[in-house]
Amino acid sequence: MEIKDLISNVEIYGLENAIKGSKYPMATDLNKVNGEITKTVKALASAEPGSGHDNFLNGIIVQFDLSFTNKAWVEAERYHFLDFISSQSTMHRICRFDLDKAYIEYVDKRIIAIMKEKVDAYNKQAEEDPQNPSLAEKYLEILYSNPAGFRLTAKMTTNYRQLKTIYHQRLHHRLPEWRVFCKWLETLPHSEFITRKDS
Repeated sequence: MEIKDLISNVEIYGLENAIKGSKYPMATDLNKVNGEITKTVKALASAEPGSGHDNFLNGIIVQFDLSFTNKAWVEAERYHFLDFISSQSTMHRICRFDLDKAYIEYVDKRIIAIMKEKVDAYNKQAEEDPQNPSLAEKYLEILYSNPAGFRLTAKMTTNYRQLKTIYHQRLHHRLPEWRVFCKWLETLPHSEFITRKDS
């Protein structure tokens, strides 16, 4: 699993302004505040998560497309400031995905075959008899049978401070998606603000 398989369309906003903002507490003349990364800025960025001293990282906004499995998405939802802008939907489109591409390599091929069989049967009946009342039940059966290794893409927005929390909690996670995500975080501009490692 490569970074390009999980993350795309990355945009970062507010880096210089956030760095300037980190200097406000000690500034008396805001016209002299600049975006230079000083020892103090680095110290603030590397403060313990939750201490509040790294609050300026909230101003560095990151938007990206993230492709995670159902299993990883459930875990990602615990991060309050990892916001979904929009996402693909199994609720609306489960019977339209290319299932050979949608499942990751850890999904048992027998399960994929069953899902394809169910989707094909549903689509055939929906085409032949779209008013059939049994379609709703069949659709629910497909939704609830879909394995955790089904990958969906969402457009996300977050900030460096939240990414710092995610990085330190997920760096050595059992799911390979989280480890790849953390590798991507190490490639962001001034990733030391997130990783707390020297640049």
